[in-house]
Amino acid sequence: MARAQRARIRTAGLQPAQVLAGLASLAYLVFGIVGFTRTGFADFIGRSDATVLGISVNPLYNLGFVLLGAIGLLLTFGSGRSRVFGFLTFIAFGALFVWGLMITGTVSTNPVSQAGNPFNLNGPDNWVHLGLAALGLVIAFLPARHKVLLPEDEEETVVTDRAESATVVEPVPDTSRRPKHEKSPAVAREERPPGLAH
Repeated sequence: MARAQRARIRTAGLQPAQVLAGLASLAYLVFGIVGFTRTGFADFIGRSDATVLGISVNPLYNLGFVLLGAIGLLLTFGSGRSRVFGFLTFIAFGALFVWGLMITGTVSTNPVSQAGNPFNLNGPDNWVHLGLAALGLVIAFLPARHKVLLPEDEEETVVTDRAESATVVEPVPDTSRRPKHEKSPAVAREERPPGLAH
């Protein structure tokens, strides 16, 4: 019972969220770079007929993918940070999905119609954005692998650490084997009266 109370749970090794976030980040980065090869950098927020994997792209859209991929690669070095990347992905693509629905007329009113269509969104793009938003949620809520540390594991670690330290222990002389009539040199010195020769 005491062991169960003292056991601690820690995340163990590379987490599934980190792996998925890393793969998604690489895919976003490659998609954005390939998009730049199709569109170039001219007419940054204009309409473009260029597509990558059937998705309409323009330079601003490509830049968004490159930035998201770079941020994702930086955040994959920790389990919690990978989950933050998942939430960022969900928010970014969720917003693009809703905006795309308004631009294509699926939603009747468009409160941001004055902003135009700077990301060159169209109908098929909306469903891709919905899928990528769902992927962000999966990354954010993917269960972590844990390791249970028992007290025995901690004691072994402590013993190993002590063995590695350079502490030298000097032996203490054994005075228990002296005959009863012999006194140790320290006791004999204390019993001599002052002024006597040593």
